[in-house]
Amino acid sequence: MPLRMELLVCGGTGCQASNSKRVLEVLREGIQEANLQEEVRVLMTGCFGFCEKGPIVKVMPDNIFYVEVDEESARKIVREHVVKGRIVEEKIYKEPKTEEKLPEQSSIPFYKKQIRIALRNCGKIDPENINEYIASDGYMALARVLTEMTPEEVIDAVKRSGLRGRGGGGFPTGLKWEATRKSKSDVKYIICNADEGDPGAFMDRSILEGDPHSVLEGMAIAGYAIGAQFGYIYVRAEYPLAIHRLRIAISQAREMGLLGKNILGTNFSFDVEIKIGAGAFICGEETALINSIEGGRGEPTVKPPYPAQVGLWKKPTNINNVETFANVPPIILNGAEWFSSIGTEKSKGTKVFALAGKVNNVGLVEVPMGITLREIIYDLGGGIKGGKKFKAVQTGGPSGGCIPAEHLDTPIDYDTLNALGSMMGSGGMIVMDEDDCMVNIAKFYLEFSCDESCGRCTACRVGNKRMLEILNKITEGKGEMEDLEMLKELAETVKDSSLCGLGQTSPNPVLSTMKFFYDEYLAHVKDKSCPAGVCTELLKYYIIPEKCVGCTACAKVCPVNVIHGEPRKVHVIDREGCIKCGECYRTCRFGAITRK
Repeated sequence: MPLRMELLVCGGTGCQASNSKRVLEVLREGIQEANLQEEVRVLMTGCFGFCEKGPIVKVMPDNIFYVEVDEESARKIVREHVVKGRIVEEKIYKEPKTEEKLPEQSSIPFYKKQIRIALRNCGKIDPENINEYIASDGYMALARVLTEMTPEEVIDAVKRSGLRGRGGGGFPTGLKWEATRKSKSDVKYIICNADEGDPGAFMDRSILEGDPHSVLEGMAIAGYAIGAQFGYIYVRAEYPLAIHRLRIAISQAREMGLLGKNILGTNFSFDVEIKIGAGAFICGEETALINSIEGGRGEPTVKPPYPAQVGLWKKPTNINNVETFANVPPIILNGAEWFSSIGTEKSKGTKVFALAGKVNNVGLVEVPMGITLREIIYDLGGGIKGGKKFKAVQTGGPSGGCIPAEHLDTPIDYDTLNALGSMMGSGGMIVMDEDDCMVNIAKFYLEFSCDESCGRCTACRVGNKRMLEILNKITEGKGEMEDLEMLKELAETVKDSSLCGLGQTSPNPVLSTMKFFYDEYLAHVKDKSCPAGVCTELLKYYIIPEKCVGCTACAKVCPVNVIHGEPRKVHVIDREGCIKCGECYRTCRFGAITRK
């Protein structure tokens, strides 16, 4: 009996954390009880991207998109939609501004401006079933290059597509492949960099979890193009679901002759092995990653020579990240001109961003290069949470910069972000509102860089530490004007003299916040105040007499008993003894306590 219906349940890490595995079980139990298992199939897919509204269940072919599905609503979906054909209205996405119910995925604003290429199969197929990938034109690109194209023609197609590395640097992928191809050696290697360490970034993880075969296929095509027979996927241990699905995908591909010896009956052989990293941020840098795979300490080496000439085990090595490889099969199938028609003149195709922070629609988006920050944050992201005022967006993680509201209409591509003192990075995008202190934000990212520095070069090891000491001094109210001059000078020195790209970009959060939010630095240093009310040492809590009703709620929660006053009379705070814990501020229901 042919299938009548499919229920696609989001199986990404985010939705699994919201109990989507139990939702899947309940749906299957309901189908079993209704004796419809021959007509209706329930399967777990990869990430749909709309993480804010998970767990997600999509009903096909009806194309109905259910959000925030729990066990009870899962039972109702079976009872009403599957059995009776009635849509479960309360679980349809409702547009917040218009209150309009939007049952189809394509009609939801979060998806309207997306073009899903790297994420083309995520949320559509079972990532643990190779047959579903093949049914979606999987491995057709590999078959084409092995039977119809020379390695040089493959490289030419990637060059003409304009694909640039999606891991951060944005180096043209075709040129990197060409350089490795031209290197003379009996052995060459392909490495997939899946060491995604940026705070708030989950792009590569979602691709590996939702469509691992696209990465394997892209790696095999790259292996054919450069003359490599073996590849490594370097993935961090914190991604257990991605590792699990990669292992299944590799095993299935080997069984079907799509990895291993004489692939598809040709004389091309290529296999892949997983290498699990220990979570060191520095291992996202390609030479440090190579050292780690070889069993050494994760430290970068001086370039040149580049990995394309001397890489893994001293052999020519091509390194690209997960998203880059995922773009390769559709480029081969659809043509270089198709891909290059998307995006801007110098930044072709799409980019996947992990949209996080103070934004309504946290999730994963894939958008054409050239889209503006405003479109991503307000059209796809639904604006700022709680109706707060937008303040800045951090792109590129610890290596990127903070971009203020005045640049919201900037088209996003590699060059414009670099011009603003930020970078594309791997695709992290963290939104901040009026309650964020930009000095504290710079300190947060610098703390991360100090913790993750490999320590090999003095500029990064010592320079970042000294910058962090200055920022601590400023946020504690002890900063002087000369500290600001020293902070900028140190940042520029570290940027110019660090050994690797991670060290060279680590001062970007400091430099960008000093450029766009210098007034906040001055407030911390001159006025000894934090305008956002974040830096504890600079806060001064006091009670506004006109608003205080003498309810005593603040006095009851004060852990050090420094709030005094009789019931129904104005209270006061003894600021000498105040430990600035903020309990009184959070407890007051009348807005009578202020902090600045």
